[in-house]
Amino acid sequence: MVLFILDVTGTFIFALTGALKAVRHRLDWLGILVLSCITGVGGGVLRDLILGNTPPAAFQREIYLISSLAAGVLVILILSFLSLSSLDRLRDLILIGDALGLGVFTFLGALKGQEAGLGPVGILFTGAVTSCGGGLIRDTLVREIPILLRRDFYATASILGSLVYLFLQGKNIPPWFVSTLVILFTTSLRLGAMKFRLSLPVPGVGQDRPFV
Repeated sequence: MVLFILDVTGTFIFALTGALKAVRHRLDWLGILVLSCITGVGGGVLRDLILGNTPPAAFQREIYLISSLAAGVLVILILSFLSLSSLDRLRDLILIGDALGLGVFTFLGALKGQEAGLGPVGILFTGAVTSCGGGLIRDTLVREIPILLRRDFYATASILGSLVYLFLQGKNIPPWFVSTLVILFTTSLRLGAMKFRLSLPVPGVGQDRPFV
């Protein structure tokens, strides 16, 4: 029940980031709702399609779609009374929630991969797809290089969190402790990367000639 609540909450927060991205790209009301839904449930839908779990969970339990739509409507309503700069004051809080959602979805994705009988690489992949897939589609639709490919240890934090999940398997550790540790580790890594502006090296940067 706790994981379900966190899952829905993470979906809502992810959807908020999608709605805010739509606003910054001056999309209309429909565009805001579409981007909020894609960001909120996109990763889970991609994971379920890869695993052959159809219809995807987002369409079986419509609370996920409803929470995503609610996030988009909330942003539209706020902007009807406040300026975008007022909404930006909530940016830090939303980013913290986004980091928590990353941790929750990393654990759930890795768990789903294990339940499907995947090997270690497959589990890492489902963990990353679940937590990063929605953001990947969101950024692609607004013609941006996806954030997970360029900064802040986004996908890297998810992959490392899935590695922690794999490491803890078969060690007679209570499931609640495994989930808590994976979520806290992934979330903390993401927040630390944002605070200290950590990112992976970019080949060729700072050299006299380009990498390619």
